[in-house]
Formats: sequence, C-alpha cells, structure tokens
Amino acid sequence: AWDASYLSVCLSVDYGKKSKISFTVWACPQISTAVVEAYNTVLCVHSLLEHTDVTIMYDNEALYDICRRSLDIERPTYTNLNRMLAQIISSLTASLRFDGALNVDLTEFQTNLVPYPRIHFMLSSYAPIISAEKAYHEQLSVAEITMSVFEPASMFVKCDPRHGKYMACCMMYRGDVVPKDVNASVATIKTKRTIQFVDWCPTGFKVGINYQPPTVVPGGDLAKVMRACCMISNSTAIAEVFSRCDHKFDLMYSKRAFVHHYVGEGMEEGEFSEAREDLAALEKDYEEVGIETAEGEGEEEAWLQLVSFVILLLLVVVVVVVVVVVC
Repeated sequence: AWDASYLSVCLSVDYGKKSKISFTVWACPQISTAVVEAYNTVLCVHSLLEHTDVTIMYDNEALYDICRRSLDIERPTYTNLNRMLAQIISSLTASLRFDGALNVDLTEFQTNLVPYPRIHFMLSSYAPIISAEKAYHEQLSVAEITMSVFEPASMFVKCDPRHGKYMACCMMYRGDVVPKDVNASVATIKTKRTIQFVDWCPTGFKVGINYQPPTVVPGGDLAKVMRACCMISNSTAIAEVFSRCDHKFDLMYSKRAFVHHYVGEGMEEGEFSEAREDLAALEKDYEEVGIETAEGEGEEEAWLQLVSFVILLLLVVVVVVVVVVVC
C-alpha cells in the first residue's frame, strides 16, 4: 500500500496537470491478506485523496464471489481475478486505441464523474461475465447487460448501491452496439425505483460506444462475447465501504496494536490520527451529498406551501374587502 501511495505522490509531483486515475484494491469485509490491512488502507486513502483525481475501487472478496457465481470456478486464483480487472481497464482505454460512435477520453472520467475534488472514489462493474459453456446460449442484449451492471452482485467491491444514490455513471459499451439500443436501455434504467440519482445531477449518464468487441485470453475462463458494458459510477453508497474500514482501524488503534512497527520505520504516531480523521471526513462528505438532496426537496416543498398560503390569504383579504364595499 505504501509503495503505491509513494508512487502516486511522485506521479502527482512530476505530472501535476495530467489526469491521474488509480485502480485500488480495497480491504475486504471478511477476507484479509494481512493483520494490519486496515492501517494500510486508511493511510493509503489519505494519500489518494490528495494525489489522484479518480480512484476506481475493487476488493478481492467481491471478485472471488463473481468468479464462483458467474464462472463456476470453485477456487479462483489471482490470475482469474486479474483477467476480470483487465477487462475493466481495457474498456476504459479502448477509445484511445479503437474507433467508435462515441469515444471517451480519459480526462472525461474526471470531468463527468467527480462533482467535488474529494468525491472521487468510484464503484465499477462489468457485464457479461460468463463462461465459454454459457456463452453458446447466452449472447445477452444491450438492455440485459445494461441492467446487469447495476446489480449489486456485479459490483467489483462489496457495496450495495441500493443503499445510496448515484451522482453520475460512465458506461462504456464495446462490440455490436448501436446508440439507439443504448438510449433505450438508459431510459429504462431511469424508470427503475431501485436505482436512484441525486436530483442536482439530472442527466447522470456519460456513454461511450466502441466498435471493437472485448478480447479474452484464449482458453481462459472468460468467454468471448459479441458485446459488453463496463460501468464506472460515483455513488453515495461507497460510504459503507469507508465505514467498515474505519471500524476495523478503530478496533486496533484503540489499543495502539502494531503501531510500533510503523513508528520503527520512521513514521509518527500522529500520522495515524490524521489519516483516520481524513477518512472520517470523507465518509461525512459522501453522507452530506446524499442528505443535501433530501433537504433540498424539503425546502422546496416548504416554499411551495408558504406561497400557497400567502395566495390564499390574499384571496381572503380581497373577498372581505369586496364584501365590506358592497355592504
């Protein structure tokens, strides 16, 4: 984690004006690769907040579940996980390499997905993820793969987007896809009650269409398909991922467990508190973005009620005046 953080700092210094997108493997809810994983995650996020423009999040547990459920791989390896992640990265950069109806430049991810500088941690999903056996009888339509990328089970990080609201979605289609089908699919998504958007971002969607179909490793677990969709989305639901990490961090740090290892390597204990406060503030930022919508709706409704009351009061006054004059 620290190597990645240091690298992001160096890139930020050397290429300050370039858009910096990071692909970050997050701490899993249940599966852990290290005892001090929560420390490393919090310290890493503290750096990513300052030195990256867009952070796309994954966790191994979500990827393991997708492998077992969609590819029928009983014991997935890192090779299986990496091949799925490669499809996401390939989809994001396809417009730089191939022609399409609607190409998406890397800088457009930041422009369309990040409403405020700190709110730049993204969910990612991809469809279809199917094995070669299923591909013989499951060439999914544009509408089906569009619905699939919004499913909680399709998310590459353990997070349920139904618990929050979307601020923006960037959807990259590849292969046999035409704008008409995409527009119809997006229109259908907007009618779904389970998929909510904040009201201050009425459009919500950025779409890219590339004619080059996805490429897979020959003989690998992923099937070659005619069309695919990759979605990168900014949702307030990501706050639950931060909350889980905060809790694990607090359990250890309340006892100052393992802190001496970091101090022995040259860190100061105050850096832990600073990083923890920064992540708590980030969690609060995401919550306020969602609350802001509800408050805005309440204020608008109260204003309409006040206007209606004033109009009614004026009508009553006019009627009284007319009656007095007639009498």
